[in-house]
Amino acid sequence: MSKIIFDSGISLDGFFAGDNRGPKNPMGGVSGQIHSWMFNQKAFWEYLGFEGGKEDSADGKYIRETIARTGAFIMGKRMFEEGEASWPNDLYKADVYVLTHEKREPWVQEGTTTFYFINNGIESALNKARQSAKGKDIRIQGGANTIQQFLNAGLVDEFFIHIAPVFLGNGIRLFDGIDKDKYDLQITEVIPSDLTTHLRYKLTKKIKTTNR
Repeated sequence: MSKIIFDSGISLDGFFAGDNRGPKNPMGGVSGQIHSWMFNQKAFWEYLGFEGGKEDSADGKYIRETIARTGAFIMGKRMFEEGEASWPNDLYKADVYVLTHEKREPWVQEGTTTFYFINNGIESALNKARQSAKGKDIRIQGGANTIQQFLNAGLVDEFFIHIAPVFLGNGIRLFDGIDKDKYDLQITEVIPSDLTTHLRYKLTKKIKTTNR
């Protein structure tokens, strides 16, 4: 059965992206600081279809495992707009559901990536992604606001955080506006490496009780 997951890099002070992000400034210009661990891995470049990377370490094993378990993606309009002009063809190798108010026909790429544009909310995107995933996991790709919507709706089963040893000082925080009483959280895995610390969390929705 599909799990709903997200997988995000953040700075040590909790920022997901820099300020003033946009198509000409993806991730607010901080991706190199937050995601350097990933760019260093052969597995990352293999996934893109290029040669590159210096290492094939525990970080690379994590990348391969996450790719293998993911059957569909959901992302917000801002993230899509940042990547639309620069992503290589067939980057996601799966169906991708983009949350937007813009009506647009599906963008079918060469290979196995198709972008669908969803105008009626996260539940609709999730239902469609479940069909595409065929039992594999559904990955909430970002950005931060989209992840927050799924968290606050009580829809996330598991997440992975990659904490880079860097302070950004400002930007977009991943966990702003989160309902702190929505879940019980359990750390299920810790993977240290030179450029990040990987943390896996299992989420269980709290059962609300009423006082009589």
